[in-house]
Amino acid sequence: MSTVNPHLDAHGEDTRNFHGHDDGHGDGHGEAHGSFKGYLTGFLLSVVLTAIPFWLVMEEVLPSKQLTVVIVLAFALVQVLVHMVYFLHMNTQSEGGWNMLALIFTLILVVITFAGSLWVMYHMNENMMPLSVHEAKNLP
Repeated sequence: MSTVNPHLDAHGEDTRNFHGHDDGHGDGHGEAHGSFKGYLTGFLLSVVLTAIPFWLVMEEVLPSKQLTVVIVLAFALVQVLVHMVYFLHMNTQSEGGWNMLALIFTLILVVITFAGSLWVMYHMNENMMPLSVHEAKNLP
């Protein structure tokens, strides 16, 4: 008496995914989604990337506030990248590159929204009619 194996496909290959086949859930380095070492590295980088800008602002280390803002924003950008790599496991190989494509599209939308908002606010500030002292006194 012969039995039919329900786990074999039309070509006689096992469809169960426990023989070391890539199931698309790994990061391409043989690990599942993350390891303790990866999470610890991401956490430590996040702490350092938070502590340094905090110190720069609280101790007023830099002579210029504009320079401080630029450096804090640079640290923020690096921290976003650390979170994406170590915690969200995003890279160019994950999910056939669709994660990276979605990220690029999102960044384009954020830049357009941010630049457009700044442009509108700048032009509204330039084109608003100033109130005279007499008009300002009559406001509720």
